[in-house]
Amino acid sequence: MRRILGLVLLALGLAWAQGDKLKACFIYVGPIGDAGWTYAHDQGRKKAEAALPWLETRYVESVPEAQALPVIDRFVKEGCQVIFATSFGYMEAVLEAAKKYPNVIFAHATGIKRAPNVATYMADFYQVYYLNGLAAGALSKTGKVGYVAAFPIPEVKRHINAFTLGVRAVNPKAQVLVRWINAWYDPAKAREATEALLSQGADVFAFTEDTPTVIQTAAKKGAYSFGHYTPMLKFAPNHVVSGQIVHWDVIYIDFLKRVKEGVYTAKNLENVDYFWLLQHKAVEMGADYGVPINPKHVPLLQKAQMTVGGKKVSVYDRIMALMKDMQSPKPTFDPFTGPIQDRKGVVRIPAGKKATLQELLSMEWAAPGVVGDWPGEPK
Repeated sequence: MRRILGLVLLALGLAWAQGDKLKACFIYVGPIGDAGWTYAHDQGRKKAEAALPWLETRYVESVPEAQALPVIDRFVKEGCQVIFATSFGYMEAVLEAAKKYPNVIFAHATGIKRAPNVATYMADFYQVYYLNGLAAGALSKTGKVGYVAAFPIPEVKRHINAFTLGVRAVNPKAQVLVRWINAWYDPAKAREATEALLSQGADVFAFTEDTPTVIQTAAKKGAYSFGHYTPMLKFAPNHVVSGQIVHWDVIYIDFLKRVKEGVYTAKNLENVDYFWLLQHKAVEMGADYGVPINPKHVPLLQKAQMTVGGKKVSVYDRIMALMKDMQSPKPTFDPFTGPIQDRKGVVRIPAGKKATLQELLSMEWAAPGVVGDWPGEPK
């Protein structure tokens, strides 16, 4: 009887009335133990559930991107009122399901298409990648920095470009060697790509992949690296310099509160897009929580110099100053401020202009210094 009543309420769009628990369900592309992307989302889910006593959650892990729709069907049958789809490749399934279930609220991580009952959200790292690029440029002795990349989509390209701009701000002749593995979670491919980049001379590494494999493989050869999504200092304490750390809970809690309060409904999400950065505390630069740079490497970065406005400054001081600025409510610095040309010499961001959100979300060009295949590169 209770289930029947729940279904009736759901059909009427009233299932999260006062006093009821709100049921939010999560679709994960990888295993929750990946130490990266999916682990970070699951930590966000747990923190949201702990912070919101009226919330109950469930999840399904390791859902291939082509298999999302059957999982959504199951979630809806089980009474999920809000469904978070946490991979870019779930986009078409989410949009199809949104039409099929107009009273269910969907939120799509890294998505670029919305609907009345579909919001999009992203805790973006491009600022943090730029800061880590500064450190990488200072630490590389060969002038070759390796980047193991998942899929050639705008999100990943934006992050590689920001990282490369940082590297070249310190060492204008440095190269960022890119290898695509076409997988979010594939430790074997990540290890193979890292070993190939090591053989090309890369001595510092960054990556977009959901495991610590790049860090562990690079450390065996004494190469520096930067963690991704979660604190990864523990995987190579002597070689991890810093990294990108996400706080998905900040977005999940805000979104779910607004659903509970009736601010967000299944009819008004077409313009709801979270693109939260350092200033929103959705991301941080860190080898660990609250540790922007591994203390073992601070002296090297303090000693390294770069030129800013015609003056020599320490790379460490530059990183700290820019991080403080970008954490402020109204940052004055943005890595994608023109003039910026792509690696073919085409002006992509004019002098004095900042890339718009749309330009960031649709970025396909490659920054100067990026070396390697770049599927979809504009002519």
